[in-house]
Amino acid sequence: RGNAGGQHHHRINFDKYHPGYFGKVGMRYYHKTLNKFHCPAVNIERLWSLVSEQTRQVYKDKKDKAPVIDVVRAGYYKVLGKGHLPKQPMIVKARFFSREAEKKINSVG
Repeated sequence: RGNAGGQHHHRINFDKYHPGYFGKVGMRYYHKTLNKFHCPAVNIERLWSLVSEQTRQVYKDKKDKAPVIDVVRAGYYKVLGKGHLPKQPMIVKARFFSREAEKKINSVG
């Protein structure tokens, strides 16, 4: 009667129409301090907004030098690969890079 068999013979119905109905799943993490997981991220489409427009114009014509964009100084740790970059070489300093971001940054120089 009622919800009987939810974990047994009526399991397909419960999994299909009521996902997450039955309690917990996975392993517990005792005393999880979130400091060690703190990792603010920025997309590559916003990298140039971290430096001034004046800096960008200065390095636009120089072929032998590239601006250094320090993402950590701006408060971000990880660079993600969303968006497009202008065809202008730059050096990006960060703690972590996604695979896509690294590919796109290397492609512009």
